[in-house]
Amino acid sequence: MEQTLADIAVGEKGKILGFEKGAQGYRQKLLAMGLIKGTEFEVARVAPMGDPVEIKVRDYSLSLRRDEAKALLVGRM
Repeated sequence: MEQTLADIAVGEKGKILGFEKGAQGYRQKLLAMGLIKGTEFEVARVAPMGDPVEIKVRDYSLSLRRDEAKALLVGRM
């Protein structure tokens, strides 16, 4: 079963495996932010309503909208 970043709980670590099919609108934006295949991250926090999701990646914090988080396929570490 494929998971997206939106499915990962706070405090869990993971690795980016790729992008959802049909997520072309977000793909370039996410790549420009450094979210490429193989990048490791940790979910720092999630807002009460689930939007946005904050992750720690490469020594900085990054907040993503839920739709953007659903575009990233990830694996838990």
